Amino acid sequence: MALQMRQTQRMVQELRITPQLQQAIKLLQLSRQELVEQIQEEMIENPLLEEVIENSQAEPRPREEQAEPFIKSLDAQKTSSDEVSPNEAVDDIDWASYLENYSSPLPGGSSQGFDELPSYENTLSSKLSLSEHLLWQLGMMVDVSDQERSIAEIIIRALNDAGYLFDDPLEVIAKRENVSFDLIEDALTIVQSFDPIGVAARTLSESLCLQAQYLYPRKKLLQKVITSHLPDLERRKYVKIARVLKKSRDEILDIHRLIQTLDPRPGHQYNQTQPHYITPDIYIMRQGNDWIPILNEDGLPHLRVSTQYQKMIQTGPLKNSKNKTQDSAKEKARSYVQEKLFDAAWLIRSIQQRQQTILKVTQSIIRFQREFFDKGIDYLRPLVLREVADDIEMHESTISRVTTNKYVHTSRGIYELKFFFNSSIETKTGNIAAESVKHRIKEIISTEPSAKPFSDQLIVKILMDEYDVKIARRTVAKYRESLGILSSSRRKQLI
Repeated sequence: MALQMRQTQRMVQELRITPQLQQAIKLLQLSRQELVEQIQEEMIENPLLEEVIENSQAEPRPREEQAEPFIKSLDAQKTSSDEVSPNEAVDDIDWASYLENYSSPLPGGSSQGFDELPSYENTLSSKLSLSEHLLWQLGMMVDVSDQERSIAEIIIRALNDAGYLFDDPLEVIAKRENVSFDLIEDALTIVQSFDPIGVAARTLSESLCLQAQYLYPRKKLLQKVITSHLPDLERRKYVKIARVLKKSRDEILDIHRLIQTLDPRPGHQYNQTQPHYITPDIYIMRQGNDWIPILNEDGLPHLRVSTQYQKMIQTGPLKNSKNKTQDSAKEKARSYVQEKLFDAAWLIRSIQQRQQTILKVTQSIIRFQREFFDKGIDYLRPLVLREVADDIEMHESTISRVTTNKYVHTSRGIYELKFFFNSSIETKTGNIAAESVKHRIKEIISTEPSAKPFSDQLIVKILMDEYDVKIARRTVAKYRESLGILSSSRRKQLI
């Protein structure tokens, strides 16, 4: 049979993700802070969007009430054929008065003394980095040769965030800069004398030795332990260290206490990131015997479509005139405003839909995790995305997006919505949530004797005997590490 090329026509159904749907999906998975930033960007790009400044004495209008009139009238606006004139919409603005008021930032229209205020840039402050702090100290030294200063700068810039010289050893610097190794060591000694003490060390023991020499210069035993017995000290082998150094166990314990006062990461204090404060997206409050979710609208801009631009789009079709160029410009302006009107209304509706989806998911979580809110984390039940998706008739991917980076404030603390979704652990009486098992492991470790901490295998036995929880030792180790708890050998406390 010969192959032939021909045109055919057929009707098929397919799913297409429109730009508007993409925007709605994007808004759904944004965190609260990202949503605020996105709204601010949209307000800059779309002149039809404006923020509603709520009157403290008046009851604020819900978002859906603000958006609904514009959403319902979109089709009518698209087919409207009345005349529009962009110039007419702004004829009522007194530009001279506006500019006069805008250029007078102080009350009474006077700008006297405004020029004497510091600029915005001069009111900003930032924390010094480790390298900036060390370079400042280097600049204050007068008895340093130019070559030593140059090598010291190279060493300072080679330090990592913890203040160590791991990434660029002295041999590499000497070869690259074509200088003697003695000069490199002299420059390193200069940097190691700077604050914070212990900086520019090549190993942990060297950093601790530098700090010990400065803080405890008379403790010779401290230097010996740090130099030769740090691994054994980490494993709490006090008797072995005491036998080698011919000292008593109590003396080694005293040395260990001194070492615990030293900083293993001397540069960390200059490289700490700013704390991230969480603003909950929703509150769960008790009302009688029920738990009620309440959306947190504080700080979230309330949007509306500019009434001025609405008048421009609703003024009717363009009348025929002799000036075709002017009519064409007016038609382009009207089309632009109509397009931005549609985008603005869709954005308002997408934000309102996002908030309602978060509310519905939270209501479903409350139904499934009612015992957690009533009794505590021990009663957190296993839960998967499909259960909530089936409950509120949404797709699992939607539930996943809603619960990511969204936080809820409860009477038991602030949690990410994902916290309430847990895998199950088998017990004799049924299954319990993995988070509940983690909480019980934490409680067991908190009650252990400090001189003889519980091993992971012993924790497995306690969970089985007291809580009927069947769990493997490696699972206990994984949960313990996720909680930031050290192994039993490292949890052993000094007596």
